[in-house]
Amino acid sequence: MTELVRAATLLPAVRREIELRTADGLTLVGELALPESHEPIATLVCLHPLPTAGGFMDSHILRKAAARLPAMADIAVLRFNFRGVSSPRGTSQGEFGHGDDERFDLDAAMAFVAEHELPDPWLLGWSFGTEVALKHGLEHPVVGALLLSPPLHRTEQSELAQWAGSGKRLVAVIPELDDYLRPAEAAERFAVVPECELVAVEGGKHLWVGENQTYRVLTEIVERLNPAVLPLPTEWP
Repeated sequence: MTELVRAATLLPAVRREIELRTADGLTLVGELALPESHEPIATLVCLHPLPTAGGFMDSHILRKAAARLPAMADIAVLRFNFRGVSSPRGTSQGEFGHGDDERFDLDAAMAFVAEHELPDPWLLGWSFGTEVALKHGLEHPVVGALLLSPPLHRTEQSELAQWAGSGKRLVAVIPELDDYLRPAEAAERFAVVPECELVAVEGGKHLWVGENQTYRVLTEIVERLNPAVLPLPTEWP
């Protein structure tokens, strides 16, 4: 017997509630999801959408990545609430830092990755989370950054240009019907990073609502971290 993979599907994994401690003295709440019976082949560090617009560690793409990818693709998924953000997991201390103070949150997450020897970390930013990744991710030993619906509101072109020649991979997944940055403008803005992979998703929207869009986004992630397991299954025993 198999069941279709749907929005509420929660596949087997080892899930641990975690706390991150920032350099400016805050405690952040989060979760680490690991493959149940294999060592992870790579690690996703998830940076969620805008807190003032309802973004948190359970924003649906990040929740579904944690629910599926440890089992489907042997990927470790680390999620946490930025400072001042609440979710069913709890509330992270502090106040919204407009993408600046969140650098301490990213530092704490990457320190956790190093301490626990999680392999081949990638940043997965969505909307506001892409700004944190672009502004502060170069400081860390990541393989690269995956950007979902990057608005490029807070990231200066000079900050973006620093990724050029860095040796870190940059993948921007741009919805055709995005509310903030569509493929044509994205091509202009990301031209300062010639090696950036731009993925224009036909019919895609900023929030990636629906199983078809979720499947596409998770496929783009796995194509970079563990392409040998593609295509992702749509059913599970």
